[in-house]
Amino acid sequence: MKKIMVFLIFGVIVLQFSFADSATCTSRKSVAASFDPTPEPEVTGIKVALLLDTSNSMDGLIAQAKAQLWQIVNELSLAKYGGKNPHLKIALYEYGNDGLEQSDGYLRKVLDFGNDLDLISEKLFSLKTNGGSEYCGTVIQKSLDELAWGKNEQDLNLIFIAGNEPFTQGNVSYKDATTNAKEKNVIVNTIFCGNYQEGINGFWQQGALLTGGDYSAIDHNVVQVYIVTPYDQQIIILNQQLNDTYIYYGNQGYQKMEMQKVQDENAAQMSEAVIVNRAVSKSKSIYNNNSWDLVDASKEKDFDLKKIDKEDLPEELKSKTNAELESFIKVQTAKRADIQKQIDALNVQRNQYLATQQKNDKTENLENAMLSTIRKQAESKRYTFE
Repeated sequence: MKKIMVFLIFGVIVLQFSFADSATCTSRKSVAASFDPTPEPEVTGIKVALLLDTSNSMDGLIAQAKAQLWQIVNELSLAKYGGKNPHLKIALYEYGNDGLEQSDGYLRKVLDFGNDLDLISEKLFSLKTNGGSEYCGTVIQKSLDELAWGKNEQDLNLIFIAGNEPFTQGNVSYKDATTNAKEKNVIVNTIFCGNYQEGINGFWQQGALLTGGDYSAIDHNVVQVYIVTPYDQQIIILNQQLNDTYIYYGNQGYQKMEMQKVQDENAAQMSEAVIVNRAVSKSKSIYNNNSWDLVDASKEKDFDLKKIDKEDLPEELKSKTNAELESFIKVQTAKRADIQKQIDALNVQRNQYLATQQKNDKTENLENAMLSTIRKQAESKRYTFE
């Protein structure tokens, strides 16, 4: 009898554990069914770090960077990945300048990764040449350590380093720096300012090859001859009209709008073609000022007009109701879209005109060196260009 009782008790315990395990399994299945293991797709991006030699002999290089920034931006604006525009971020370093701290390797991070194109232009125009001692390995390693490159394998991470002294100078080996770049999914492209073979002898080509990058040699003192087209003046007039569609807000809004005008002036002083290229950039989605402009900000998902401090708005808008402001933003948005569309259409005709005049422009300058490299390396990662 005792044996039968023990057996029955044991059976009940087994059944209880069985039911409990079954319930647990059901619960696990329910949790599993509600959990989607597929991660959200990451937004791809193009990150470009410009490392520019600002020693005494590099005035021509800096001038080219100022003049050709907007054409490079326009090229990047055509990039697509999976049918979408990737985010663009640009960082800027200067090196080889004796006016900088020796303890830092005569280099300086001028600008962290960002997409404020007016700020990038302002920083380029602020660069002054002086000195110096040019440590390529050091500045490459600094940019790897200090910049947020991310871990998305589909990002296009590019370093462009330009200079004219041997690539081997400094305490940080270029071999170590480029090995670290490759581990971070960063391609190092080298641009030697001088004779092609001299750059090879100075290990500039080797510095690029170690990460699968490109080596180029340019004449940094060449003066670019820009072709005037029948469409330039119309685009310049439209650019002025485009500026009138901006509505500043926030504690830095007014200053940012003034910066926009200053960068227009800087571009215009370089040449008519440069201000035209800048106007074309401003007609693209890549030129986004949602941090200080209500038209761009209103396109963001989390935009809330109620959170805008009206004291930071233009004087004529401070007394308007939210409904009136919303209506005004819509009017300015429509105006801007129309002007951008006109600039875009004129630019198509302008490019067709330039194609007949320039034929194959093989000028050895910063712009051509960067554009050919960007396209090739982007396409190798399945980016396409419109």
